[in-house]
Amino acid sequence: MNNDINGEFGEVIWQVGGQQGEGIDSTGDILASTLNQLGYYLYGYREFSSRIKGGHTHYRLRISDNPIGAISHKLHLLVALDQESLSTQNHFLVPSGIIIADENLNVNSTMVRHNVVKAPLTRLSEDLGNKIVKNMAALGISIAIMNLRLADFEDVINQRFSKKGSKVVALNLAAIESGFDWACQHELLGKLPLKSGDKKKRLFMIGNQAAALGAIMAGCRFISAYPITPATEIMEYLGRQMPEIGGAAIQAEDEIAAINMVLGASYAGVRAMTSTSGPGLSLMMETIGLSGMTETPVVIIDAQRGGPSTGLPTKHEQSDLLSAIFGTHGEVPKIVITPTSVSQCFYQTANAFNLAEKYQCPVIVLSDVALSLGKQTVEPFDASKIKVDRGQILLEVDPTPEDGTFFQRYGYTASGVSPRPLPGTKNGVHFVTGLEHDETGLPADDPALRTAMMDKRLNKIPDLLPGSTFYHGPDNPDYLLVGYGSTYGPIAEAREMMANDGLLVGHLHILIIWPFPIAELDYNMETAKNIFIIENNATGQLEGLLDMHSPYDRKTKPIRKYNGQPFVPFEIYQQIKERL
Repeated sequence: MNNDINGEFGEVIWQVGGQQGEGIDSTGDILASTLNQLGYYLYGYREFSSRIKGGHTHYRLRISDNPIGAISHKLHLLVALDQESLSTQNHFLVPSGIIIADENLNVNSTMVRHNVVKAPLTRLSEDLGNKIVKNMAALGISIAIMNLRLADFEDVINQRFSKKGSKVVALNLAAIESGFDWACQHELLGKLPLKSGDKKKRLFMIGNQAAALGAIMAGCRFISAYPITPATEIMEYLGRQMPEIGGAAIQAEDEIAAINMVLGASYAGVRAMTSTSGPGLSLMMETIGLSGMTETPVVIIDAQRGGPSTGLPTKHEQSDLLSAIFGTHGEVPKIVITPTSVSQCFYQTANAFNLAEKYQCPVIVLSDVALSLGKQTVEPFDASKIKVDRGQILLEVDPTPEDGTFFQRYGYTASGVSPRPLPGTKNGVHFVTGLEHDETGLPADDPALRTAMMDKRLNKIPDLLPGSTFYHGPDNPDYLLVGYGSTYGPIAEAREMMANDGLLVGHLHILIIWPFPIAELDYNMETAKNIFIIENNATGQLEGLLDMHSPYDRKTKPIRKYNGQPFVPFEIYQQIKERL
């Protein structure tokens, strides 16, 4: 459990579980928010059912004195408010782990190997006049076990419940104190004492919030979206912020309307975006194709979830990759970005707007449940890193030599990117259509023109965009771990485990997955003796892209997970060791 000579722990993994509606999420958020203020590094992940109330849910929080990028496979402290928490989660506990179980739960023989404490959580809360605060009593016991100070939690409790009135604030504070006192009376104080945090100020947030902030910093002033798990928080956050910064947010009647509004706003010159998940992305495909044909920039955030159809709407998966790349009918110029962390959701979303306008094409930011809803410690964002590049926008157009000649909006250029006058620009009149067209936009189906226009659109985006991949590790590694998106943190930690075993291991991660960066992938894969392709889907979509672009024997081995949960570092490490 990584404790030092003073008996304090550098890392503790805490989890609370119960029924939805019992305050599980707020319990985890209060603990995490306070620990964040104290300077700990955190990674929080919750699993929940696709319903408003009822059904099991849990919140797991990894607390460390060092930076972390993934959830852990183990538990040190489990707080069980329902029977399912005990039956499904107790096997994650380390041998010296502690279970705090409400006294009315059944603790069977498989759980007694742990330190099981049956606590009167319901009774403690009923004594205060409302059993709904038993989660706060459980939090008070957890605070005592980790040797934290009650006083550090008062501000967070006040902030969270102040809108509900002083009586609610007082009730929750009393419940936490009641649990803390009970733990002290039963000699639980300091059983898992945390090292002190460094008191440095950092953010603790979900990827949806970071992406929304990145959009604002990039100059986005319009969002139209339809609510869908796990992307809804982007729309909700921007819905509150846009009016404050001179922008607009619209909750559309469906995803088709949403993307069409975004296309119109972008054509008018506004940086615009939408957010959705897999089912919504499918509905948007025709308009994404229209964006490609009319060379109008749009930004779409796709927070992937388990499919197909409604599938697992609250669970994790990376199965929209090929859909994002190839989903439109016909061949469309497109860029697909795969952020690696909550922090990168901010920077990569901002970058998406630059890429969309520079290359006049749709850009899809491919997130997922672990990124969208998982909470991570984030260093304060650096606004100086956000540069706005609006590409070939024209605010003035020279007069044409002959009256009545339309502007060549889709004119051939050396780069393939044509000048883009905004509507209303004098002398910039042109046609816009979803049909194949000539340089002015007039519909045309001449075979030679069709070929030239297709070449112009498809060749304007370079085969390799800057910053498409990231590599960490020794030159010429024996083992290479390859992934994209949110697998970054688990793979990075698994690589460290293997390196500690004396193995030469490299980690190659894809940050911009389309255009597919095959040149950089081939370069890094050339000398590796064993290559592991790690992804959260059943069919090996990344491995398929690799075979499509460079079909030769690389001794690749798939590591796939598609049970609705993200990877944890140890299972990657374990699977690789088993295969070796």
